[in-house]
Amino acid sequence: MRTRSVMALDPLGFHRVVYHEWGSADNDRVLVCVHGLARNSRDFDELARALSRDYRVICPDMPGRGESDWLSPGVNYDIPRYMSDMATLLARLDVDQVDWIGTSMGGIIGTCLAALPNSPIRTLVLNDIGSFISKESLQRIAGYVGDHRFGSLAELEQYMRSTYTAYRNLNDTQWQHLVKYGHRVTGEGEFGLHYDPRLAEGTQEAQHQDIDLEPLWAQVKCPQMLIWGDQSDVLTADTVERMQTLRPDLDLYQIPGITHAPSLMEAEQIVAIQQWLRNNRAHKPDEVS
Repeated sequence: MRTRSVMALDPLGFHRVVYHEWGSADNDRVLVCVHGLARNSRDFDELARALSRDYRVICPDMPGRGESDWLSPGVNYDIPRYMSDMATLLARLDVDQVDWIGTSMGGIIGTCLAALPNSPIRTLVLNDIGSFISKESLQRIAGYVGDHRFGSLAELEQYMRSTYTAYRNLNDTQWQHLVKYGHRVTGEGEFGLHYDPRLAEGTQEAQHQDIDLEPLWAQVKCPQMLIWGDQSDVLTADTVERMQTLRPDLDLYQIPGITHAPSLMEAEQIVAIQQWLRNNRAHKPDEVS
């Protein structure tokens, strides 16, 4: 793994976006993996290690998370900002097309980019995020994003285990990995989660109405894999059915008994993604499925 960064522009200056790169730097097959709202790039370590046999894998920390800079007060954490930052990152990578894996928020960013004319996104893997998100699920998410403080890493791990119920099948080593890269030490010597608490501002504002992405999602023409934890409140059965009706060629990977959002750290999940990507190698970004 190699760690690099790129400077992205915002209305008040520049901020640093850190990304981790796996596989051969000369490989022109590039895969971008983008994490969820309160997560970070190191969630993808196991997936990236496996997929680096086929790809140059790029895992960015979105601004305000992990090793990337926190945005200045007055600069919003929002999808247009993330899209702009990812466009800057894609320019740094100097490639014409990429495959994209996005968990939750990362899937929304990927959808927004893939829907644009001349998009460089060749294939799109959406991890437990779809064309409609209810305000009730947004309210639940808003409830756990904030300035949480813990007296020890053991307390922080217990919080993560109780909050991220979709990760229940992970082993102790995997949980320790999540804790190691998912915490920060505050100025008071306490342990906090590895993101800017100001992220909560956006979730508080967004929780009062449903988010209908269907008009945007309908513009995405590249092959798509939809990963669904079938107990998810963010991606519901009704939304999955609607997406399949509108897009019969949508490849669905259903994971029974899992809530939002699958970890993509379990061996079966990694193999399923790897196989789907290999089956879609020949697709060109300007082809309409």
